[in-house]
Amino acid sequence: MIQKMSQVPTQLFIDGKWVDGGQEAVPVKNPANGETLAEVSQGAEEETQQAIAAAKRAFPLWSKKAPSERAQLMNKIADMIEEEADRLATIMTLEQGKPLKESRAEVLTDVENFRWNAAEGQRIYGEIVPAPYDHHWLVRKQAVGVVAAITPWNFPSNMIARKIAPALAAGCTLVMKPSKETPLSALALVDIFDRAGMPEGVVNIVLGSSKVIGKVLTDSDDVRKLTFTGSTKTGQLLYEQCAATLKHISLELGGHAPFIVFEDADIPSAAENLLAAKFRNNGQVCTAPNRIFLHKTIKEEFTQVLLDKISSITVGNGLDDPDIGPVINEDGLKKIEEQLEDASNKGARVLYGGSRLTKRPYADGTFFEPTILDGVTNDMQIYYEETFGPVIPLIEFTDVDEVIAAANDTEFGLASYFFSQDLQTISKVARELDYGMVGVNEMAISNPAVPFGGVKHSGFGRENGKYGVEEYIDVKFIDINTQLEK
Repeated sequence: MIQKMSQVPTQLFIDGKWVDGGQEAVPVKNPANGETLAEVSQGAEEETQQAIAAAKRAFPLWSKKAPSERAQLMNKIADMIEEEADRLATIMTLEQGKPLKESRAEVLTDVENFRWNAAEGQRIYGEIVPAPYDHHWLVRKQAVGVVAAITPWNFPSNMIARKIAPALAAGCTLVMKPSKETPLSALALVDIFDRAGMPEGVVNIVLGSSKVIGKVLTDSDDVRKLTFTGSTKTGQLLYEQCAATLKHISLELGGHAPFIVFEDADIPSAAENLLAAKFRNNGQVCTAPNRIFLHKTIKEEFTQVLLDKISSITVGNGLDDPDIGPVINEDGLKKIEEQLEDASNKGARVLYGGSRLTKRPYADGTFFEPTILDGVTNDMQIYYEETFGPVIPLIEFTDVDEVIAAANDTEFGLASYFFSQDLQTISKVARELDYGMVGVNEMAISNPAVPFGGVKHSGFGRENGKYGVEEYIDVKFIDINTQLEK
C-alpha cells in the first residue's frame, strides 16, 4: 500500500507542471486507523492566480480544437482510468475509508462519465432560426471559458469526473480545488490527464485553504463559471461571492431524502433497497435516504425485516472490503452522536446499534455502528438535519397527502424515493414530491446519461446528461444581413 501511495503526486499542478506551493504541507490521514498517508503541498492566492492565468491562456487553443479531437483525448483518459482502476480504488479507500468494492465502482463510473461526455461534446448543436429572406439568423453554442470546480470528500474521484468531463467536452479549461480530506484521488486523476497528453494549462489543480482559494476563484473576472458540490452553507457563501463578477454558477448542495413505503409495497424489495442505499459510503451521500416513512399497517413487518438483515452488515477497514468503512472524521462522528442523543432525549428509541465502535480493531479509527432509530418526530434534530452516517430513522404515517406534506417539509430538495405498486399512488406522489429527482421502486437515480440535481436549498443546475454539458456553454445569436449594397 505504501508503494501505491508513493506513486501519487503530492504537489500542485499548474500550467502542465507539478509545483510546490508556498504554504506548509499538510498530512492526509487514513480514517480507518489514523495513519498519515502523505504530506500534501499547499498553495494560496498566488498559486490560484497562476492557475487561473494558465487556464485563461490555454482556453483559446483548447476551445478551438475540433470536438472529435477533444473526444479522442477524453476517451484515452477513460481507457487509462479503466486500466488503473484497482490502483485508484486503493488510493481512494486509504484516504476516504469506503470499502474497496465501492471505490472501484466509483472509479469505473468516472470511465462512463468521460466516454459519455466525449460523445455528447460532439452533439452540442446550434440552430438556424427562420428569418427574413435577406438575413441568416444563427444560434451558436460555445464554451463559457475558464471553469472553477470545487469538489467534496465523499466521492473524491467521481465528483471531479462529473464536472471536468462535460467542461472539457464543451471546450472549457479548468482550475480544480478538491477537498482537503481527500486530495490524493484528485491528484491521481490529474496525473493520468498529464500522462494522457492533456495540453498545458487545460486542467490545473490547487490545494490549500478553501476560504482563501475559493475567494480568489469567485473574485476573478477571468473565471466565467463556478461549479460546486458540498454543503448548503458553503454554497450560499460562494453564490454571494460570485455576484460581483456575474459568473455562471451551478450548486449541488445538501440533501435530506425521504424514503416512503406505502402499504401495497413489495416489502422485501423496499427493505433491501433501503439498506443498500443507506449504508452505501456509510450513509455519507447527499442522496442517501434520511427520513424513512412507513405506513402504519406495514411498519412492524418492515421494521422486523430491517432488524433481521442489519445484523449481518459488517464494519471495518475499507481495505478488508466490509459493508461499511469508517466515518470520514471526528466531526462526522460528533454530529451523529449529537443527533441520536437529541432524538433519544425526546422519546425516540434505538432498536439496533447507536454507538461508536471503540474496541480493537476499531480503536484508532472513526467507526460507528449501523443504527435503527424508531419513533422519530418532527421536534427532533434528525428530522430536519441531514445525517451523514449509518442511521435509519423510522417515522410512521397513515395518509398519502400527509406523507407527501411531511416529505416536502424540508428546505432540501435533491433526491426522494418511494415504493408502491399502485399506479394512481405512483402518479400522484411522483408529481407532488418537491425534489429534483424521484426514484420509484428504485434507488439508482444517478447515471451519466440523465440529469442530476436538486431544487430549493439543494441548489440549482444539473450534472450528467445533455443538461450537464449545457452548463458549460454560452448561447450566441448571430444575425447576418445578406442584402449588401453594391
